[in-house]
Amino acid sequence: MRRSWNPRLWTGFALVLVGVLSYPFFFVRFPVTRDFPWANFLLLAFAVFLLLTGLLRAFRQSQAYRGKLSGTILASLSAVLVGLFLFVIFYMARQLPGSRGAPAIGQIAPDFTLPDENGSVVTLSTLLNSAFITNDWPSSPGSGDARGKTAGALLIFYRGYW
Repeated sequence: MRRSWNPRLWTGFALVLVGVLSYPFFFVRFPVTRDFPWANFLLLAFAVFLLLTGLLRAFRQSQAYRGKLSGTILASLSAVLVGLFLFVIFYMARQLPGSRGAPAIGQIAPDFTLPDENGSVVTLSTLLNSAFITNDWPSSPGSGDARGKTAGALLIFYRGYW
C-alpha cells in the first residue's frame, strides 16, 4: 500500500507562517487588530489544531499517511514561531521606555523654534502673539475683517521609538 501525503501538516505550518507574518505586515494597520492580535491568535489556534491532528494521523495511521519525520520537524518549527510571536506580542512590545519627561495635558510648553510645513522657521512665542486672518468665521458688523490675536496653539506629540 502506498502512503499518501498528509496535507494537514503542511497546511498547519503554512497557517503558522501566515499567522505570524500577517501581524507586522497587515493586521498592525487596523486599530481593532493592532491593540490585541485576535485575528492572528485565531489563525494560530487553527494552525496548531491542524498540526496536532496531522501528527496524530501520521503516527496512528503510519501505513496510510506520511509525516512522522517531516511532521515532527514542522510542528517543532511551528512551536518555536508561535512561541516567538507570543514573546514579542506580550513581552517585548511592553518594554518601551517610559515617557517621564513628556509634557502633561494642559501644561504650558516652553518656547521653541521648529520648521513648518513650508520649511520656514516658526517660534511658539511669535505664533501666539501674531494676528491671524480667517475667512471661516463671519466678522461682527462694523469690524472690517476677522483679525485677532491667536488664543492658543494645539501641540500634538507623537510618541515613537525612533
